[in-house]
Parts: sequence; C-alpha cells; structure tokens
Amino acid sequence: METSTDVAVVGAGPAGLYAAYCAGFRGLSSAIIDALPQPGGQLTSLYPEKKIYDVAGHVAVRGRDLIDQLLAQVAPFRPRHLPGRTAVSLTPDEGRGEGAGRGWVVGLEDGGRVRAGAVVIAAGLGRAVPRTLACLQPWEGRGVAHHVPRLEAHRGRDVVIVGGGDSAVDWALALAPVARSVTVVHRRAVFRAHEHSVKQMYAGDIRVLTEAQVTGGEGREHLERVRLRQGGSGGELTLPAQAVVSALGFITSSGPLAGWGLRMESRRVVVDGAMRTNLPGVYAVGDICTYEGRVPLISVGFGEAATAANHLAVALRPGSRLAPEHSTDREALLS
Repeated sequence: METSTDVAVVGAGPAGLYAAYCAGFRGLSSAIIDALPQPGGQLTSLYPEKKIYDVAGHVAVRGRDLIDQLLAQVAPFRPRHLPGRTAVSLTPDEGRGEGAGRGWVVGLEDGGRVRAGAVVIAAGLGRAVPRTLACLQPWEGRGVAHHVPRLEAHRGRDVVIVGGGDSAVDWALALAPVARSVTVVHRRAVFRAHEHSVKQMYAGDIRVLTEAQVTGGEGREHLERVRLRQGGSGGELTLPAQAVVSALGFITSSGPLAGWGLRMESRRVVVDGAMRTNLPGVYAVGDICTYEGRVPLISVGFGEAATAANHLAVALRPGSRLAPEHSTDREALLS
C-alpha cells in the first residue's frame, strides 16, 4: 500500500500530533505513522492515568486526556493515521528532483510506503523494551504488566508494584484508592522517586517493603500470589497478588532510525534552530532530537513541532510566510 502526503510524521506522541496539527493549519496534508496500535506514544502506553504538570494552560492533565485533546485538535485537518505500522527506512523520492523539495519515501515494516514532501521525526525516546523480572516471565500477560492502561481494571485487586522510581511510586498513589491493596516492593532502602511523592506514599494506605525482591509467582491460569525475599536474613514472604506492575524502567534504542543517514549524538537526532536535520526536508522534534541547551519537557516538544511545521511549510511552498496567520482567522475551519 502506498500513501502520498505533504508531510509524513513518524511518531504519534504529543509532539508528533501537534506537528500534524501545525502542518494542517498551514494547509498541508499529513500522515502519522506509529509502531504502537494507538496514538499517544509512550504517554498512552505507559502513563495514560498519570497527571502531567508542565503543559501550558493546564494546572494538571491526565496523559490520556491530553492525547484525546490533541487528536480532537488535529481532526479537522483529516490526517491519515497509520497505527501499528513501523517505519523502517527513509529514502529520497527520486521522482521529485533534487534539493529540499525533492521529497522522501518512508518504508514500512509491512511493505507499505509513504511518499511525502517533508518528514518530521517525532519518535520520542525511540523503541522502548521494558526491563523484566525473569522470575515472573511465565506470568507476562496473565497478571504481570509494565504499565496500567486503566486504573479501573484493578478495582478490588491486590496489586504489587516492583520498582523504586517515579513510575512505581506514581502508580502506587494512583492505584491506592482503587485496588483492594497496594504493596510496593523495592530492592533498596532509598527510593529514586520524587521526595514529595515518596512522602505521600508512606503517608497513605500503601504497604512498602524495602530491601526486598520478588522471587516468584503462584497461581493457576492467572497470577494469584507472589513470593518475596526481604532483608539480609533472607526471610520469605508470600503476598496475594492478582496483578504485578513491573515498573523497572525501559531499555531504549534508536532502532531502524540509526540507518537512515541522520547525524546523531547519544541516540538523538541533531537539529538546528529550525529543527532541520542534516537531510534536506527532514526535521526532528521532541525527545528524539538534540541541540545545545534543550530541556526535555512536553511543552518544549510542542514548540519544536510548531517551529518544524512552519519551516517545512516554507520549504514546500517557497515564497510563503514563515509566520502562520492568526489562529482566530481560521475559526470557521476549526469549529
């Protein structure tokens, strides 16, 4: 299958969705490619219920709600969504000549192709593979998971969360009002999570077991209990657990991106002030890009997406203005 569009956006996270919106606002069509089966990137797949506090105009917004709003924002421009499609190659579109407007072909893992005048890479942290507990691997998908898509799925359950970082503590705080019981198991005495969150965890109705490790699971078709070893004495403990959230972090890699001819530093794509890469007509935004002084915030990614979209609009349509028209002038279209 081949799709033709003005802009191919690789990555359907916040920065990618906003880049598609900004391109649409400039009258450009877009196709949004993402390896995950649903839009939102890691925000949807890992932190849908987590509140985000660094988005301008929002005191706090859940990850799921932010993505829903971004999808609603871009919807009037009718982008072509290509979920569950992994971009594996990037080659010049030989039929479109030379220079910044020559265009590119994004090859997909399933054999499909997306032909575009410009490409915006918004691949976040790249391909992420969760760190697993070998002793619980037989229970993957049968009680063991690495994130919580919906809190309500754990209502009335005994939940064990393994880890000591922000994700582990955040999930514990979010699940405490929903689950029957929440236990946090951390192999060290000190947590890496934000100090305020840790204090909330200890003050709440959450059992905290430090210097402890999960050693196995028990159950029939589905996980029912976990075994732990706690302290230097090696004491054994068995806890009821219909769900385990293994919040041990992820191993990330640039994946196929590394072979696209992009200039990269520490697995990030190097860009200039216009978010241009070393390849003409190819831009990078969000956590996948790097430049001196970059701050890794969602709000920063939004600004990068707007910068890239407006610069590529000029590259695709020479003579057009860099600054877009006022948004109030497009009210009829967006309503």
